[in-house]
Amino acid sequence: MTFKQLFYDWGGWNEELFQLLNAGTPESLEPLIWAMGLAGNYWTAPLVVAGLWLWSKAPNTDHRADAVRDSLVRFCVGFCTASVVAILIKVLLDFPRPPAVFEGLVRVWGEPEFHYSLPSGHATYAALVVGTLWSLTGRHLRIALILYLVLVGWSRVAAGMHFPADVVVGWGVGLASYAASRRLIRAGSIVNKHMTRNFRWAGYGTAGLTGFLDQSTKASISHTFGYADQVPITTFFNLVYVLNPGAAFSFLAGAGGWQRYFFIALALIVATFLALQLRKPLPRMESLGFGLILGGALGNALDRITRGSVVDFLDFHWSGMHWPAFNFADVWIFLGVSLLVVHSMLLQPPTDMSSSDSRSAT
Repeated sequence: MTFKQLFYDWGGWNEELFQLLNAGTPESLEPLIWAMGLAGNYWTAPLVVAGLWLWSKAPNTDHRADAVRDSLVRFCVGFCTASVVAILIKVLLDFPRPPAVFEGLVRVWGEPEFHYSLPSGHATYAALVVGTLWSLTGRHLRIALILYLVLVGWSRVAAGMHFPADVVVGWGVGLASYAASRRLIRAGSIVNKHMTRNFRWAGYGTAGLTGFLDQSTKASISHTFGYADQVPITTFFNLVYVLNPGAAFSFLAGAGGWQRYFFIALALIVATFLALQLRKPLPRMESLGFGLILGGALGNALDRITRGSVVDFLDFHWSGMHWPAFNFADVWIFLGVSLLVVHSMLLQPPTDMSSSDSRSAT
């Protein structure tokens, strides 16, 4: 028995369970399938971030504000980690989806998809949300979180999009990504402005890990895809393989070649500055932010040095409109800048109400 037969096919039970759930789901549950597919979609991540941010600012949660902000940062880091891991597994394994295995003899709600079944992205995201909210909720709400996790997984099987094994692996990837982010950002330490211990190891480690993940995904894409290939993953997301000689949004892409050396020099200057910053005593959130930017800058700089152009492969689109393709190095830079902005906002000095009252009294 092969590894795939044992851990994915489950001795045939993976397909049997899929057929049981897919064929046994009544038509009347289609609205629930649609609703849980939406609730487990990556596009709801901004709503989770906004909700946690507002929760941390609510006047009746002062005693839990730090915990909520910790969960917010862990969710952002876990989201990026889970996205990278899920895409790597999908591309490297390329397991077929149910419509491809059963040659169309599957009841599908939505647009049929045939490639990159493992893991389920919806299940991965749902597990990440549950991990983020688990420590912030009581017993009754945790039951609701478990129900949400199960229903999202069920909806993907009932809709004909994934096998049960895809859902189980997705749960594992999501929870593991959150656990990794929780370990990296320990509760209570990232928002305390008095903590100026030297977390250079966290910054340098983050830069090394993100740089490695960035180069691994680019190598996988460049060796698996032909140039300009486009492979649909979902109805709004494609994997592509394009080379961008310019910067973000193809800025200076047609400048004639000199821009390559300009961007290499600029990236190395920024990387040197960030590396020097990480030698200083920094709070963990700030160290993590500098590390993410450093890893992203070095990832794109290495592309320009070795390939002459940056490999872009993430293509999001909606109603025929495509966002310019980008890569994980761009994601790291964006997330790092966001963490630094959030950190500066969290450390704004509070208004001294007592002193203002005394001045008004005099």
